[in-house]
Amino acid sequence: MSNFEQFHCDFYQSNYTIDDQEEDYNSYGSDKNLCGSRKSQTGEQPPAGAFFPSEMPLSSQRYTGQILQPTYSPNTLSHLSYTDGFDEEPPLLEELGINFEHIWQKTLTVLNPMKPADGSIMNETDLTGPLIFCLALGATLLLAGKVHFGYVYGVSAIGCLAMHALLNLMSTPGVSHGCVASVLGYCLLPMVILSSSAVIFSLQGTLGTLLALFIIGWCSLSASKIFTSALAMEGQQLLIAYPCALLYGLFALLTVF
Repeated sequence: MSNFEQFHCDFYQSNYTIDDQEEDYNSYGSDKNLCGSRKSQTGEQPPAGAFFPSEMPLSSQRYTGQILQPTYSPNTLSHLSYTDGFDEEPPLLEELGINFEHIWQKTLTVLNPMKPADGSIMNETDLTGPLIFCLALGATLLLAGKVHFGYVYGVSAIGCLAMHALLNLMSTPGVSHGCVASVLGYCLLPMVILSSSAVIFSLQGTLGTLLALFIIGWCSLSASKIFTSALAMEGQQLLIAYPCALLYGLFALLTVF
């Protein structure tokens, strides 16, 4: 016991009591409540320099519509009208300039040289038919054992440029490259018939020569008729038929030999 009494006597003595602790706790709680009340007042009243856009009111708006029935705004109506406009758009082939009715009419005009040509249709830059006929000519030559795809496209390009320059010198309104290529390509159809005949029998003879001359005249007559009707060049058909005959003569040489 003597050791314990000695330890108790030597223990540090202070003047701090329990009553002082309770007073400190009460003062801390009052300071905390005061800070909370200031924060609530600060949150309720915005500062003077705060920015609030005019489009966002402080008070929340109540929903006045009905359930499962959305409200329509002007933007929504314009979007719906734009969506409905897709039904009124033309088909894709028509936007690309592919009209099968016009292709069929041009083909019939080439097959019948005596038929009058419609200048409004023939003046279109339609290259669907010419590409098909060029591919058909190259394919039939390939079946006959002649690989002349490069010659077909090369002669076609040079012939279109030469005819374009000549027609612009002869006609007053002028003509575009697409129109010249379209007419010359459609008039290549009889040459496809000649190349198809080369698959069946040889054209290196009297019959083949006569058939080739007939096809050259057919192609040049159809092309000159279409050019004169599309460009209003009455009385100049023979002048246009001569360079056309020279051009289609090259294709005939590729087919026969």
